[in-house]
Amino acid sequence: MSASNGNPLCTLANGQPSENPGSAQQVRYGNSNGGLIVLSDVQTIEVLAHFARERIPERSVHAKAAGAFGEFEVLEDVSDLTDAKFLNGVGKKTKILTRISTVGGEKGSSDTVRDVRGWATKFYTEEGVQDFVFNDLPVFFIRDPIKFPSMNRSHKRHPQTNVPDNTMFWDFHVNNPEGIHALMHLFGQRGIPASLRNINGFSVHTYTLNKADGSYVYVKWHFRPDDGIKTMDADTAVRLAGSEPDYHVKDLFKVIEKGDFPSWGVYVQVMKPEDVKSAPIDIFDDTYTWPFEQYPLRLVGRLTLKENPSNYFQDIEQACFSPSNMVPGIGPSADPVLQARMFSYPDAHRYRVGPNYMQLPPNKPKNPVYSPYVRDGPGTINGNYGGDPDYVFSELRPVAVSKRVQMPTHELWTGHVTAFATSLTDKDFEQPRKLWKIICDEPKGKDQFLHNILPTLKDIPDKLKQEVLDYFGRVDEKLREVLREGLAR
Repeated sequence: MSASNGNPLCTLANGQPSENPGSAQQVRYGNSNGGLIVLSDVQTIEVLAHFARERIPERSVHAKAAGAFGEFEVLEDVSDLTDAKFLNGVGKKTKILTRISTVGGEKGSSDTVRDVRGWATKFYTEEGVQDFVFNDLPVFFIRDPIKFPSMNRSHKRHPQTNVPDNTMFWDFHVNNPEGIHALMHLFGQRGIPASLRNINGFSVHTYTLNKADGSYVYVKWHFRPDDGIKTMDADTAVRLAGSEPDYHVKDLFKVIEKGDFPSWGVYVQVMKPEDVKSAPIDIFDDTYTWPFEQYPLRLVGRLTLKENPSNYFQDIEQACFSPSNMVPGIGPSADPVLQARMFSYPDAHRYRVGPNYMQLPPNKPKNPVYSPYVRDGPGTINGNYGGDPDYVFSELRPVAVSKRVQMPTHELWTGHVTAFATSLTDKDFEQPRKLWKIICDEPKGKDQFLHNILPTLKDIPDKLKQEVLDYFGRVDEKLREVLREGLAR
């Protein structure tokens, strides 16, 4: 409804016109401001009741984020690797939604803290929604999925003091030392980006690209900013955390609003299945990178952000990304952390947004969906399949099925079900050692690394401090010594 002047007519939620959205019905006496609100004041009760319910649970991790819509364009032919339709046809464009976040902080926290940045992108393809849920660092802190909650808790607030705690952080990492490679990246120059336009996106995990004929390859995905990598020094980040805690969110919104669209080249590293056994690393271990000299980058396309959300809550807060959302031509690998994420992410969405989160605008596929075996529940808005049977193999409503092989038969896994946890070896320090040498060769690289990490070590217990020094000593003895010298100053 609208008024005669064309302005929208203010109503209650049921469409009833409102006489005055700023008034409340009261029992009044005299000229004082006092009065008794009546229970029949539907408007006031509706506004107050809805306010108490307008927040959905905050994400346990990745709560603080910016986001935007855009497009992905295929630039090179990759039909030899996959028959995923959105990746085939040079020049083909697909609508996307990207959400870039910090990990440990709450929704209201500063976005210039030293932290991993989550990089989630949703592709609205003709074969369904394809989600890539990446990070801006190429490796992760753990490779045993059961440690995922513990790792994230150690990066958040102490259960008693309710403040971030360096002792808790380092206690976790020295006792779960497989994260040394990720820590070297985190405390390096790329631990804080200058803007969200200047960060990489890494799949971290190994994925597969496959074809209907059963052929497949292993890949790692890389998103590289066309504007280059730009970082922020720790002192500037601390200053902005106080004066502009939403610095990165504002920056991304403003540049898109003025038409300066950020873009990233999309690449893959490719490994043939027959080369896995001879690979220099375990490709199912997310604490390792693939060497570029053996597995060079291959261009796939370009991702460009072009449109700000029309409403942040609808488009970004309710956006639900999951590694389990894959279209034909793309598949997972045997990385245990990836497999666990394929369960935990949609499970978190069902709790946080509701069981029918896929029906909401940012999550809804653009192609027709017919899944009558997933129906009912809070928030059903898709017609609920009418009277169609809600059980499989009904003759009352026969359904067609895809003849495509969704995931080609590849690795043959035979063995016993057994409890397993990875163990640390000297090999786990080889890539961190190479990274330390790169850091030392960068202008001011070593000084900045020390400047970034030493404040986190100053106030932790002496015993733990020595354990941290020994931990980094396994990377390089000189690194142990410069840390020791820095702490002694």
